[in-house]
Amino acid sequence: MDRAALAAILDRLCSASEETGTVEFKSNWDNPHDIGEYICALGNTARLDNEDRAWLLWGVENGTHRITGTVFDPFSAKGEGNQSLIMWLMQKISPKPDFQFHRLEHADGPVIMLEIHPPRMAPLAFQGERFIRVDSHKTKLAKYPAIEGRLWAALESPEDWSSQIIPGATFDDLDPDAVSFCRQRFLDHLLKGETDPERQEKIRTDAHGWDITTLLNKARLTIQGRITRSTLLLLGRDESAHFLSPADVKISWILRDDQHRMISSQHFGMPLLLATDAVFRRIRNVPIEYMPDGSLFPVPIPQYDNWVIREALHNCIAHQDYRLGGKINVVEYPDKLVFSNLGSFIPQSVEWMLENQSPPERYRNQWLIDGMIRLRMIDQAGSGIRRMYETQRERYFPLPDYDFAEEIDGYPRVRLSLSGKILDSNYTQLLMRRADLKLRQVFLLDKVQKGLSISANEARALREGKLIEGRAPNYFISAKVAEWTDQKARYIHNRAFDDEHYRKMIIEYLRQYKQASRQELDELLLPKLSDVLTFKQKRDKIRNLLQALRREGHLQNLGGRQSSVWALASEV
Repeated sequence: MDRAALAAILDRLCSASEETGTVEFKSNWDNPHDIGEYICALGNTARLDNEDRAWLLWGVENGTHRITGTVFDPFSAKGEGNQSLIMWLMQKISPKPDFQFHRLEHADGPVIMLEIHPPRMAPLAFQGERFIRVDSHKTKLAKYPAIEGRLWAALESPEDWSSQIIPGATFDDLDPDAVSFCRQRFLDHLLKGETDPERQEKIRTDAHGWDITTLLNKARLTIQGRITRSTLLLLGRDESAHFLSPADVKISWILRDDQHRMISSQHFGMPLLLATDAVFRRIRNVPIEYMPDGSLFPVPIPQYDNWVIREALHNCIAHQDYRLGGKINVVEYPDKLVFSNLGSFIPQSVEWMLENQSPPERYRNQWLIDGMIRLRMIDQAGSGIRRMYETQRERYFPLPDYDFAEEIDGYPRVRLSLSGKILDSNYTQLLMRRADLKLRQVFLLDKVQKGLSISANEARALREGKLIEGRAPNYFISAKVAEWTDQKARYIHNRAFDDEHYRKMIIEYLRQYKQASRQELDELLLPKLSDVLTFKQKRDKIRNLLQALRREGHLQNLGGRQSSVWALASEV
């Protein structure tokens, strides 16, 4: 966009009497997290208000809209970890955002104009949290379910992809074995909860007498006898996949070793109703030894719960965004299974799903999900994820891990990892059986045990229950949890002493030995520092301690820039 066009847009935005839901004025504000949240809030509001873009402006005084200029430079600014701000924002926002920074040299000072295009497929989320503008204020979208419902309705292609009728497709395009299996699965659905023998027999007689049109209409796969995309996905012959182009209707099973090298693979196409059983049979659910309470002998149990495997696989089918052209992957490692599908995670978060018994207001493939429920492929909508976590908790296994950060060719992807080993048998069992802990608390403590990152809000919730200690990102279990789980020694190793303790150690060492190289000081302090720190973080902390003591006049570096030899300043 050239200077004249930017200047005209700036004049138009500044001439408005007040901020709107799609325009925000700032001065020299440069907090990366706030910028990420505003991109999401402004972009989502632009979609809701049917605007072609939103704007975030630096160098314009809020209220008066007077141009004052700014020193903020997004092209040199950093996000976290010294990463460029723009790349950092791209990685933290999902689905992949469409925005562009512009610099306009104005007579009253430079102005930065952030042009934000509205999302197309799903609301924008920063680090898994969606935002919106309400009365010109940025707020979490989850607080306003009615607005969230309107936002989903305003997104491009709001119609259900899976319910669309396919012209030209006929019952000849369906796999006979899949149709037969569909009849049995739907009959099981109808008989569920029915205890009257006469009623059961009548249901069986009726179901076996239905022709294919009646069967598939009742199973909510066809619409008035016409083939839908859901019909073909679940029951179609593999050679009929061209009807669903550009969707790549495949499930790929990949076996890798502990070095991530591929050992074997196999690809399964339509009908997906039968393909899932074929994939399930390929997964090597080998027994592992488990020591029950009060037993002196190990008991073999399967690495993975069969129901959890099937639920994870069927969820990939139900929630895949088939418009993106990707396939479903099931990658098997020696100690874990990883399921992945393309498309953003529609519920607000996994934590929200664990705390709420009701399903989200909207699903991507509602017609497909309705059919899969009737074929008993998935639980009633909204309950499957919670049941997976509860099942893993009951088995004393680490809880499932969802990852929404990774993208494929710019498209959002959901990855679910199931651990096939108990990371710490004693810790896991004692933690999982605590009846006074909510499932969400167990979920977050499980992430802390695995060394996974948790958000500031999640950390705050655990701190309120006195369940963790430490500072971001190096959290560790609290003394209370350590006592519960017999992890008292680990707690002491994880808990850091305050900096004064380490400063005294350095000074006492130098009083005793007069001088010390950096290597000698590392040997002194590295074993004493918290185990939650990485090796690099420990070395950085030692460097910071030494530099602080030097600036305060306590130490002197005798080696100069080329080498590091430290002594007490009073001894030099």
